[in-house]
Amino acid sequence: MFDILSSKLESVIRKISGAGVISEKNIDDALKEIRMSLLEADVNYKVVKEFLGKIREKATGEKVLKSLTPGQQFVKIVNDELVSFLGSSGSPVDASKKPLLIMICGLQGSGKTTTAAKLANWLRKEKKLNKILLVGADTYRPAAKEQLKKLASQLDIPFYTENHNDAVKISVNAYSKTETENFDGVIFDTAGRLHIDAKMLDELKQIKKKIPFTDVLLAADAMLGQESVNVAKSFNEAAGITGIILTKTDGDARGGAALSMKYTANVPIKFMGTGEKPDMLEVFHPDRIAGRILGMGDIVSLAEKASKNVTVEEAKAAEEKFRKGAFTLDDFLSQLKQLRQMGPLEDILKMIPGAGKMGLNSISVDEKELKHIEAIILSMTPKERLRPEIIDTSRKNRIAKGCGLPPEKINKLLKQFTQMKKMMKKMGGKMGKMKPGSFPEMPF
Repeated sequence: MFDILSSKLESVIRKISGAGVISEKNIDDALKEIRMSLLEADVNYKVVKEFLGKIREKATGEKVLKSLTPGQQFVKIVNDELVSFLGSSGSPVDASKKPLLIMICGLQGSGKTTTAAKLANWLRKEKKLNKILLVGADTYRPAAKEQLKKLASQLDIPFYTENHNDAVKISVNAYSKTETENFDGVIFDTAGRLHIDAKMLDELKQIKKKIPFTDVLLAADAMLGQESVNVAKSFNEAAGITGIILTKTDGDARGGAALSMKYTANVPIKFMGTGEKPDMLEVFHPDRIAGRILGMGDIVSLAEKASKNVTVEEAKAAEEKFRKGAFTLDDFLSQLKQLRQMGPLEDILKMIPGAGKMGLNSISVDEKELKHIEAIILSMTPKERLRPEIIDTSRKNRIAKGCGLPPEKINKLLKQFTQMKKMMKKMGGKMGKMKPGSFPEMPF
C-alpha cells in the first residue's frame, strides 16, 4: 500500500541523513520534497500542512543528540511525527469486555462483509474468544447475507440474520440472542452505500441507540484517496466510530487514506486487510508502518510472521544445516512453503531493514514460478532431492515429464540451488553480514 510514498520518501531521507549540518535551507528543500510525496500519495492537503508544520518546528528548535548526526536527527523527527500522525500502538480491541459487541460500517464495496468474517476469525485465534456470532444486518445488498453466511460456515462460526429488511430489528434480536446464549463476541455487518446518504447514516444511528457497542469500526478502502476525509467525517458524526480498518491494502493504494482518515476522525487505525483469505487481517502498528514507509524495514512484524509458521526447533535445525552445507531440496521446499504461508514474498522482502538499498523493494516475485519450483522438486525421487548431483540427463527428462516443464527449467533450478547452498555454507548461517548485491540469483 505504501510503496509509492515509501519510494519517494526514502530518497529524501537518504539525501539528508548524511548531512553534517541541518540548516533552514536543507530543511526547506527536504520538506518541499516530503510535501510533494505526501500530496502525490493522496494525503489530504490539510493533513500535509499540519504534518510538515510540526516537523519544521521540531527540526529548527531541536538540540542535536551527541550520538547522532544532524541528518539522522532530522530523520528521527520525521519518523516520530509519522508515528504520531498514524496513531499510538496498543491492543486493537479490549477482549476483556464480555460480550464484545462490534459494529462494522462503511461504504458499499469497501470490503465490510469480508472484514467482519476476518475479524471474527482474528478474535477467535488471537484473543481466544471461542463463541462468536456473525450478524448479517446488511439488508440492502442482495448477496450480503448469503456472503456472510457462507464465510461463517467456512470458518465454523455461528451466523444470525432474519428474512426481512429491518436492519434495526435484526440487530436488536441478535443482541438478545447474545445475552441468552452467552456469546463472547458479536460482530454486526451493517449496510453500505455507493455514496454517503442520510438514510444510511440514520440507520446506523438507530442501531447504535439500541445496542451498547464496544467498538464501531469503519471499514475503509485504502484506495479512497482524497474522498477518505469526507467518509471518515460523515461516519464519525453519525455513528461515533472508535477505530478504522483499512481494507485492500494489498492493492494499488497510495497510502494517503491512512494518514488522512486517522487525522480527520481522530481515532486509531486498528487493523489492515492484506488479502482476501480469512487470516489476512493484521493489527496496525503505527511505529512499524512508519519504519516501512521510511525504508527502515519492519523486522518485528517479520519475526512475528516467521514465529507463526516456523517453530524455534525448526529454525535451529535449518540454521545447523546451513552451517554444515547439508541443506537439501526437501529442506528448500519446506522453507519455500513456510515463506509462502507468511504472505506474498514481495511484502516479506520489503520488511527487511535496508531493503530499498539492496534493491529488494523492486523485486517482482512470480507466484507461477514458485509453483513450478514446487512441481519440479515433487517430481524428483527422495534420493534425488537428497543428492541432486546424481541428476543426469536421463533423470532430468523424467522429471521434466513428471512436472510438465522443459528440462531447461530443471537445469536452472539445480544451478541456482547449488549456488545458494555454497553461499549458505560460506556464510555459516549468518546472513546478516551479507553485503548488498552479494545475493545469488534466486529461483523465483
